[in-house]
Amino acid sequence: MGQAAIKHITGMAESTGPISADTKRGVGGFLLDQQLQILSMENSERTEVVLLACGSFNPITNMHLRLFELAKDYLNGTGVPKVKLLCGADLLESFGVPNLWKSEDITKIVGDYGLICITRAGNDTQKFIYESDVLWKHQNNIHLVNEWITNDISSTKIRRALRRGQSIRYLVPDLVQEYIEEHGLYSSESEERNVGIILAPLQRNTGGTDA
Repeated sequence: MGQAAIKHITGMAESTGPISADTKRGVGGFLLDQQLQILSMENSERTEVVLLACGSFNPITNMHLRLFELAKDYLNGTGVPKVKLLCGADLLESFGVPNLWKSEDITKIVGDYGLICITRAGNDTQKFIYESDVLWKHQNNIHLVNEWITNDISSTKIRRALRRGQSIRYLVPDLVQEYIEEHGLYSSESEERNVGIILAPLQRNTGGTDA
């Protein structure tokens, strides 16, 4: 209704010939008020969204941070309920790993909240959803977002580079690189020490002893 009013006033101004300075200010003020009202209405309809991401982030890479940017762009164009799980295709496919996730947790996450999955080259996410009864049932609650600017950075490749003494600059945030160097993480020696160690959440689900 605000836009219609703006067009109406503009039309009147054009049809009445020369307009005094006071009239121009009045019309301009009215138009500004209407535009602010429209903007206020649009903002009031926006939904605040919380994106929750999980994973080992071992170490965190620029691609992990990129997930949030891609999801933000997607949400700005669509809008969704307040909480969604944000993940990459590899984490979504981990739902199929025996004893890694509890089936009731998967149902709760996908059914009650839903998720936003950022696809990556080499992962057939749609095929995986088709082959999972739970994901197929709640497929309308799964939003797939394509990363058209392909990026093959992964924590596994970062650790491999560090084991071999190779540079990881521009692959991880500067502060992450500084922390890794300060604490001597992911060297060949530290990786050998950690071989066979199972993360505590996995130990609980596989019947092992908590760390």
